[in-house]
Formats: sequence, C-alpha cells, structure tokens
Amino acid sequence: MNEILVEIAVPVIGRAFDVFLPQATRFNEIAGLVGTAVARLSEGQFLSKDAALFLENGAPVDINQTPAQLKLKNGAKLLYI
Repeated sequence: MNEILVEIAVPVIGRAFDVFLPQATRFNEIAGLVGTAVARLSEGQFLSKDAALFLENGAPVDINQTPAQLKLKNGAKLLYI
C-alpha cells in the first residue's frame, strides 16, 4: 500500500502529529481514523467527533477524494478541526 507522510495540526489542542496516510483511502474514512488516533495521543484533550474538517492551505479538503486524487505529497500540512 502506498502511503504519504503528512503533518496534521490540531489547533484546539495546540499540537501537530506526523501521520502516514494511505494514498487509496478516501478522507471520509481517514477522518475517523485520525480522530481516534488524535484522541488517544492527546490523552483526552481532544474528543473525536463525527463532523471533522481537514484544511489544506486554508481550503477544505473534499472528503470524498483520496490523498492521491488531491495530489497530496510527502510533507503536506493539514489542519484537522
């Protein structure tokens, strides 16, 4: 499986995480996985919720597309709100 390494910043807890994302998985699935991981890594500071939004360069990421379709590369920076 091809993966890319991205930085996901979570402003509500003031932390960022380096995460490998599978290139062929849609962001609607990735959101749930990232939410669970961030909740665990933040030791309860972040509560995962159903309605999550990823931003890249200030623009919302289409959750129906994959990182490959969005042409995300290693080192991309995303906000998770």
